[in-house]
Order: sequence, then structure tokens, then C-alpha cells
Amino acid sequence: MTTSAPLHPPPQKLTVHAKSRVLELAWPDGAHFRIPFELLRIYSPSAEVQGHGAGQEVLQTGKREVDITAIAPVGNYAVQPVFSDGHDSGIFTWDYLYHLGSEQEKLWRDYEARLAAAGVDRDTPMAPKAGGACGSH
Repeated sequence: MTTSAPLHPPPQKLTVHAKSRVLELAWPDGAHFRIPFELLRIYSPSAEVQGHGAGQEVLQTGKREVDITAIAPVGNYAVQPVFSDGHDSGIFTWDYLYHLGSEQEKLWRDYEARLAAAGVDRDTPMAPKAGGACGSH
């Protein structure tokens, strides 16, 4: 795996708005995003959500009311939120947060299409996990 320099520096502003369930970010380039906690949760970069490869993604449902209960810096390149449903393994790099913020409309459309294809909606409770978080280790 090759590593490359991040495309985006840390945001100048990062605010967790608990009441409105939005993470607000502002970058030096003028970009400003308000990302709903639900979007962050359903697109968590964790293996629990993304799987370990293409086609292994786990469709997240029942996350409309999820909160961020804590958020911690990870070096100078990311943050790691703790969600009220117990999910805490996603490390959100500045580049990934910028992507989520700038592509929100497309990501919501993709999510709605995946929900429709699965015959569920945003509020359908998640099915219980079988085995461990990833099932492979």
C-alpha cells in the first residue's frame, strides 16, 4: 500500500453541534460543511461498515437519531468519533471528511438507492451481528 500526502490540511474549525446532530467543518480554502451525524455513521471508514474489500460493505440502518458522544484527535490527520450506538472504530481523516462534506448530495442518493435495493428504509433497525465485529478476526 502506498501512502500519499493528505490533500487537505486540518480544518480551521471543527464544531460538534449536539442538538442539531451536525459536525461543522471549515477549511482554509473557504470550504465549509455541515455533515449530519447520520451520514458520518453510515459512511464510517471502519472495517465494520466498509468491510475488508469491495462488495463487503455493511448497509447501515436505524442511524437517524445517532449522536456523537465524544470525539478525539488522531495525530494531525484525523478524528475518531464515538457514536451513541457504541460505534467507535472509524478514523475520519481530513481528506475523508472533506469528501463527505463536498459529496453529501451524491452520498445521500447512493445511500437511498442501496436502501431501496435492500427493501429497507433509514429507520429499519440493524440486524444483530453474527460473531465478532468483522467476522474474520
